[in-house]
Amino acid sequence: MLEDARTRWHPIAATDDLPLRHVFHGQLLGREFAVWRADDGYVNVWENRCLHRGVRLSIGINDGRELKCQYHGWRYSNRTAGCTYIPAHPADAPARTITNRSFQAVERYGLVWSSEDPRGDLPVVEGIGEDDLLVLRAIPVNASADLVVERLQSYRFQPNSEIAGAGANVELVAATQAAVALRSYQGRAETLGVFFVQPVDSGRSVIRGVVSGRPNDAQLTVVLRCHNEALSTLRADLEREAAALPAPTPIEPIFERVSEELASLPELDSRGRKAAIRVQVARKWQTADGIMAFQLRPVRGLLPTFQPGAHIDVHLPNGLVRQYSLTNGPGETDCFTIGVKLDPASRGGSQCLHDSVREGDVLAISEPRNNFPLRRDALKTIFVAGGIGVTPLLAMAQTLNNQSLDYELHYFAQNEQQLAFSECRQALGDAVKPHLGLSPGDTVKELRRLLSAYLPDTQLYVCGPGPMLESTRSLAAEAGWPEAAVHFEYFKNTNVIDDSSSFEVALARSCLTIKVAAGQSILEAMREAGVDLPSSCEQGACGTCLATVIEGEPDHQDVYLSPSERASGTKIMTCVSRSKSARLVLDA
Repeated sequence: MLEDARTRWHPIAATDDLPLRHVFHGQLLGREFAVWRADDGYVNVWENRCLHRGVRLSIGINDGRELKCQYHGWRYSNRTAGCTYIPAHPADAPARTITNRSFQAVERYGLVWSSEDPRGDLPVVEGIGEDDLLVLRAIPVNASADLVVERLQSYRFQPNSEIAGAGANVELVAATQAAVALRSYQGRAETLGVFFVQPVDSGRSVIRGVVSGRPNDAQLTVVLRCHNEALSTLRADLEREAAALPAPTPIEPIFERVSEELASLPELDSRGRKAAIRVQVARKWQTADGIMAFQLRPVRGLLPTFQPGAHIDVHLPNGLVRQYSLTNGPGETDCFTIGVKLDPASRGGSQCLHDSVREGDVLAISEPRNNFPLRRDALKTIFVAGGIGVTPLLAMAQTLNNQSLDYELHYFAQNEQQLAFSECRQALGDAVKPHLGLSPGDTVKELRRLLSAYLPDTQLYVCGPGPMLESTRSLAAEAGWPEAAVHFEYFKNTNVIDDSSSFEVALARSCLTIKVAAGQSILEAMREAGVDLPSSCEQGACGTCLATVIEGEPDHQDVYLSPSERASGTKIMTCVSRSKSARLVLDA
């Protein structure tokens, strides 16, 4: 019987229990839920515990896009329930495995329905329309659901239009394990009442009643009060009867280990880059001169959790793989939005997306990766964007804007027509500061002004063309900005790669020693040996294929590592960098 109950749909809340920015504490079969509606209308039903210390999320803060635990401030994303931010580790992107358990949710008859493992369709009630009904006050009862269903069959009430009368005929229309339908009629007046029973525990239930026909304003309060009084009387009788019976054994809730979905292994391309997700191009539009925007929706299921600064690999129909930053704000998890600038010297990537990919096409993409994470603990954050480099910074700015944190977004472009994503920029208001038509020299002067005086607890994020990034980083260093406060992301690695050397690499954890030949990358040699290391851009710009150096001297040829990271000799980008010593030992 309990297994049947776990696979049935049950009402766990009323639609009115989810007002703006509220979190409702739901209960079903011994399990607790945090139930909340995001600003986009999506209803989330999650296990009621933060994955950090188990604190109830039902006492958390719903900011409309994310749910924040009150204890240590962990944040979880709308729809995916994935962790987006951990205050104790502000410079790190949380692992994708940190995802709360979520449950299906459907709204019908003014109620929110869910279950542990619902199967089949929700119950259909003939005679009650979605727009012509009245949801009664929920009545909690200290009695088993079976007993409540049995006694509800003798419940008596008046039709809505004769609510002040007496002596109406009430007939049983239907009764199931979880609901009772009754029809009350007197003369020509008739009202259908359906009473769903929510099994909270083996000895606790909630009666959630719905009656047909919404009364007018004059009758509304009277109808609600009459049903409340009658159901409260029924509750008192039920609890007296239940108290005389042997106490039922409480239902033990099931707490499964939360982990990544392993039902199917992701596919690999010939170079080992994963493309596990299928998305459809739901919308394609020109967002600026030479820049096309794409809205990608999942073919099935939900998209993975991401954090501001994340990017995805897009596997194109022509066989190429390209990386694009997500511009989504917090809580915008029903789609991924990317911006693609047409490169005049395109080798087929941006040109394919601009000219060949159409709305309705299906693309393969990777899960989001984030090697450019946003800190949310700064007193002020300065964003500097050059051209299409605005895309990850828009996601970051929306996140800080949603939390009312102080920031400025300085957007450098040649003219107004080259400013992308106007709707998003308008929503950010005066915090977006365009800088248009500046010469390279004037751009340097403006950057020097912006970075002239470093203030403690200020963070700088820069994304754009290589020369602009180099200038910004150099000016920040001159002005006394600490390296840890300057964050950057390159479009691509413009360094000339010298791959003429050959050397030996020992993989400490894999207990393998491999030879890296001239013209071959460390990453390629590792894959030939059967060691799969994640990668994305494979040109030394994104940081995905980073490895730890235990012994040896790296020959750095990337643009991802900071000067201090290079000087330490403890990190290497395996896609482009090599070894100055005859042997490298990697923690891989």
